[in-house]
Formats: sequence, C-alpha cells, structure tokens
Amino acid sequence: MSTTSVRGQQARSDVAGINRRIMWRLMPLLMLIYVISFLDRTNIGMAKDRMEIDLGISAAAYGLGAGLFFLAYAALEIPSNMMMHRIGARAWIGRIMITWGVISGLMAIVWNEASFYVMRILLGAAEAGLFPGVMLYLTYWFGRDMRARANGYFLIGACIASVIGGPVGGLLLQMDGLGGLHGWQWMFIIEAIPAVLLSFVVFFKLPNRPHNAKWLSKAEADEIVSRLEREAAETVEASGTRSFLGIFKDRTVMFAIYINFAHQISLYSVTYFLPSVIAKSNGSLPPWLVGSFAAIPWLFGGIGAALITPRVTRNARSTKLAVVVGVLAMTVGTTIGVLAGPVLAIVGLSLAGLFWFVVQPIMFSVPSTRLSGVTLASGLALMNTVGITGGFVGPTVMGFTEQATGNTFAGLWLSVVLLVIAALAAFFLELDPAKKAAKDAGITASVR
Repeated sequence: MSTTSVRGQQARSDVAGINRRIMWRLMPLLMLIYVISFLDRTNIGMAKDRMEIDLGISAAAYGLGAGLFFLAYAALEIPSNMMMHRIGARAWIGRIMITWGVISGLMAIVWNEASFYVMRILLGAAEAGLFPGVMLYLTYWFGRDMRARANGYFLIGACIASVIGGPVGGLLLQMDGLGGLHGWQWMFIIEAIPAVLLSFVVFFKLPNRPHNAKWLSKAEADEIVSRLEREAAETVEASGTRSFLGIFKDRTVMFAIYINFAHQISLYSVTYFLPSVIAKSNGSLPPWLVGSFAAIPWLFGGIGAALITPRVTRNARSTKLAVVVGVLAMTVGTTIGVLAGPVLAIVGLSLAGLFWFVVQPIMFSVPSTRLSGVTLASGLALMNTVGITGGFVGPTVMGFTEQATGNTFAGLWLSVVLLVIAALAAFFLELDPAKKAAKDAGITASVR
C-alpha cells in the first residue's frame, strides 16, 4: 500500500471520528429541541374533540386553525433564516424557543374560534425558522456525505414527540376539572414549560460554529471549516446557482421542494386527524390509549429515520432510488388509510410513516449539494416555506371534507394524488452536481 493511500485512509478516519464527536455533542440537544417543538405544535390533535365540546369549535374551524399555524410559520421563514445566518444559531434558536413556549402555554386561554385562530397564528410566527434554521446549522458542521444522515437523526425528534405525545397528552387530558381548568388547558400549560427552560440551555451550550466549540481543537475546527468551504466552492461551480432567483431555475431543487410539499400535506393530515378517527371508532378507549394507537405510524417513522436513512444515502444513485421507493410506499400506505377501516388504516399509515423521515431528510440535503452561503440559507428556508404550507393545506382540506362528507379520512385523497405526482418528480432528481456539470460541459463541447 502506497504512502498516499495510507494518508488518505488516515484522513478519512480522522473525519469520521470528528463527525461522530459532533453527532454526540450536538444531536441530542437538537433532537430534544425538536421533540418539544413538535409536541407543542401538534398537541391540539389530542385536544380536538374536547375543544369541540367545551368551546363549540367545529371540525372545519379546527382544521383551519391547525393550518393557520403553518401560514404564519411560512411567511417568516426566509427572513428568520437570514437573521440566524447573520447573528448565529445560539441566540436565534434560543429566542425562538422562549417565544414559542410562552405562546404555546397561552393556548390555554382560547375561548372561541376567533381566539383559536389568533393563537395559532402567533404560535406559527413565534416558531418560524426553527426547522430550516437547524437544517442550515447542520451545514456548518457536516459535509454533504453526512447531511442527510444528520437531518434524519434530527427528524427522529418529531417521531419521539409523537410517540410520547399521545400517551402523555392523554394523561394530561385526564386532569380535567383540577383547579377549575379543562384537561386540554393543563396539557397546553404543562407541555409549554420545557421549551422555556431548554432555551437557557441553548443560550449557554449551543456553539454557533466549529471554532466556538470548546470540545474541538483549533486544528479540528480549521479542518472542518476548510473542508466545508472547499465543498461549497465545488457545489457552486458545479450547479451554477449563485443567487436566490437562480434557485427557481434549478430543476432538481424545485422538484425537491415539490416532493417535500406533498410529503408535508400527507404527514400533517394524518397527525391532526388520526387521534379523532381512533377515538370515534371506539368511544370506550381512554385518551392515553387513543394517543398510543395514534403514535404507531410515528414509531415506524423513527425506525425509518434511524435504520433506513443512513443505509440508503451512501451515494447519489441509492439516495435517488430511496426517494422513489419511499414516495411510492407513502402513496400505497396513504391509499390504504383512505380505503380501510381503522385497524388497517393504521397499518397503511405505518407503511407511509416508515418512509416519512427517509424522504424528508434527503430532500433537505438537496439544496446543500447545489447552493452555498446566503443562497443556501434562502434555499432551505424556501423549501420549508413551501413545505410548511402543506401543513396548512392538509388539515384545512381534511376539516372541510370531514364536515361535508362525514368521513374523517376523505381528505387524504388529495395526499394520494400529490404523492403520485411526487413519485414521478423523484425520477428527475439529479443528486450528483458533478454529474450535472459534466453533462453541461459535454453539451457545450458538442455545440462548439
């Protein structure tokens, strides 16, 4: 074995070791942040039926209120990511957590449909930028070969929140009448407290960049920064996308944005309505057990993120195949959810859930293979802005179709149609920018 190959292996081993250390130092805190965030944004799924009884909120109004969160969130994502890129993750993510924690707790004072709408809008505005901010933050630490894996681990936080959120929310709902408050009021108050407390941990413990991490030597931080700068330069050179407007001309990025949009409509439609479907199919189930059954698709989502995503993102070809297979599986699973009874619906939605967090982390790794710097910050925010509007469209359509047809899952047909189109779009993804550059060079040469 030559000296050069030995040095190459040693360098790869050093990078792998640094990546493992970064994972262990950053991901537990980031995952915990997302657990609390997702819990606070989706706990109204457990409160739906009680709020309908106690406040007279209709299914359509509930769906609209659930969706308004995402419109406010989407409207502020791009400026939020620009701000985080400018002032740093520690201060900005900490600020997000305090404001969303306070407003999430204030959901307990909702008294009618109008106040429900207002509080959901405020909650969306408060939390705006968290997800794309973390996606951007991870690009400060990991190369393109590790980003989909890191994104997937972060998204496990949503699965954990949904697995524990149902049973915990159900138990909190049983505090009904304690201190003169409804159970759903106690749920909003108690589940908001961790966000405020954890914000102080973020302020003091989350390093903005590698050179701010006390657990990295200066040489290690220098190596990370120089390696990522080289990748960024190669990325821009290969893709040719250097401005915000240029993002709209990049076919692969636009296809990735659409696939994520269809994904989000499917995911949030299920999130907000599955507990109600389970409860109505068997009115004798206690709330904590309803929440436990509703968590099953999310359990499979965590399995997919932890076990499938790291194994299918080793190269561009396997990653693309994983997206195609994943979207098709989501389509089949959602179709079963529409057509089957409650038990088989959970089986079908579990199949879809298995690939929820295989497809999404890959989509959020696409912009970092084609954009850099401020353009990357804008591109990630744009992807989540469009995707998060799916969180408005899905629940809103579900609410109106339930009220019109009496079938809670009728609105999932929209998800099925959009996922079929997403599966077709997945075939046209170009996940290797170097390959695109080679094709472009070949075309230019042939023209000359």
